[in-house]
Amino acid sequence: MAEPVRVRRLSDQEGQRLQRLVRRGTGSVVRLRRAMVVLASAGGNSVPVIARLVQADEDSVRQVIHRFNEMGMASLDPQWAGGRPRRISSDDEAFIVATANTRPAKLGRPFTCWSVRKLAEYLADNPDRRVIIGRERLRQVLRRHQITFQRTKTWKESTDPQREQKLARIEHVIEHFPHRTFAFDEFGPLTIRPHGGVGWQPKSRPRRLPANYHKLHGVRQFHGCYSIGDDTLWGVVRRQKSAANTLAALKSIRAARPDGAPIYIILDNLSAHKGFAIRQWAARNKVELCFTPTYASWANPIEAHFGPLRTFVIAGSDHPNHTVLARGLHAYLRWRNANARHPDVLAAQRRHRAKIRSERHRRWGQPASRAA
Repeated sequence: MAEPVRVRRLSDQEGQRLQRLVRRGTGSVVRLRRAMVVLASAGGNSVPVIARLVQADEDSVRQVIHRFNEMGMASLDPQWAGGRPRRISSDDEAFIVATANTRPAKLGRPFTCWSVRKLAEYLADNPDRRVIIGRERLRQVLRRHQITFQRTKTWKESTDPQREQKLARIEHVIEHFPHRTFAFDEFGPLTIRPHGGVGWQPKSRPRRLPANYHKLHGVRQFHGCYSIGDDTLWGVVRRQKSAANTLAALKSIRAARPDGAPIYIILDNLSAHKGFAIRQWAARNKVELCFTPTYASWANPIEAHFGPLRTFVIAGSDHPNHTVLARGLHAYLRWRNANARHPDVLAAQRRHRAKIRSERHRRWGQPASRAA
């Protein structure tokens, strides 16, 4: 039996970038959907669950995962082809990228950052390797290699001494006990204001939302619970994150498996998740709390499922108050859970696609199967 397709273990930087893409929903739609696929796979979601999440074919999901394992973050961007033959070799491009990533002071230039003009002049006058390139072409080369002009920021990398052990434990319970494994996290802050979004509208007549300069309703936090085995998502809107609200959510998860057998809950290292009362309750009720490593909340399987909440409930909305917003969230969750595809249906669809590929191979000589 073939091993299930799954993305390789992410680095902290990759996990944080993917989580930021899914939560904020910025950039192209293709990039967002691919990021959602990779993040969902990193969180332990199976290919059928991911296909339902992004409304795509399972083979397409597998292809995205395989490409990410081969290329990394570069696989998220659409690949375009065509145009005239290249005049700059791959070695020249590598030299350009290395020069752009080097501080100008180390190369004898009296400034702290490159501009496109300064970089092009340096490359043209460099005695060791002379590369003549126009400014627009230089900008395109840098962009293709994901080098952009941006502000300097701080970075975080997991300093957890038990990082590998925690990730291995999460992977183990997801693989061996999926129907007894759950995930919990907060989604927010939820604010009452017009949110920009997308939708089908007549050309040059986009939907308009009013501007809002007065935010009088405060913020809320959606406390979400996700059952990995059942592919079911539920939750409640609270005023704030607190140990009491976390404990109430964990009790709802325990109630989902009332047989008294052990269950496993994946959650991050927020202080409101690991108080004494929570740990004491977990020990009494056969609940194992599987914490993600520090600065690695992307390993939580529920993260990818927050993306559709933002896309279909928050984006493009103008809710009058938090009560209406909470009703919209719960209505979407009811629809989502009611439209989950049963495993038997997924198996039948896979058999049907295999039959079609086999028939195509018999008639036209095309390959009968695709890589798993």
